[in-house]
Amino acid sequence: MRVLVASRIHDKGIEILKNSGIEVVSVEEPREEELVRVIRGVHGLIVRSKPLVTRRVLEAADSLLVIGRAGVGVDNIDVEAARARGIEVLTSPEATTQSVAELTIGLILAVARKIAFCDRKIRSGEWPKKHAVGLELSGKTLGIIGAGKIGSTVARIGKYGFNMNILYYDIVRNTRLEEEIGARYVPLEELLREAD
Repeated sequence: MRVLVASRIHDKGIEILKNSGIEVVSVEEPREEELVRVIRGVHGLIVRSKPLVTRRVLEAADSLLVIGRAGVGVDNIDVEAARARGIEVLTSPEATTQSVAELTIGLILAVARKIAFCDRKIRSGEWPKKHAVGLELSGKTLGIIGAGKIGSTVARIGKYGFNMNILYYDIVRNTRLEEEIGARYVPLEELLREAD
């Protein structure tokens, strides 16, 4: 079996494929012409948000059985054309949950502690002592718009990692999150008004 890895993925992923006896062909983010050329004889295709997997590419894919999207969106894949050819399109919906939640918390910390501002001042030779006073997150109210997998993970980190009060808004109420961490479902306007 041959798998074309057409996006940068972690070396562990390549290692897992090879250890499973799969022949791995790697071409990082090829343009359509190159992808049309290299996809012949390939049974599996792994992509991220690039390259574009167009109808033309799929028509050239004489042996392709499955497209694995390392991530959640499939905007770069002509799913209709793939399904018409009997090609399965799979995503990895859990793949980015933790990393995106951690990035979100990191950005919250950066704003609360004025990290970017202080970094710029220090690099320019200034010590912004009186302007460097940030906010502690403990006891503050975190407002989350969207309590799906990522939003719920952000809420848990805020609650358990920083002892924050959690407000959330979503089109679907997440009673599990309410029971688990005491999150409070509120209308969007209230969330925007009450969140720190």
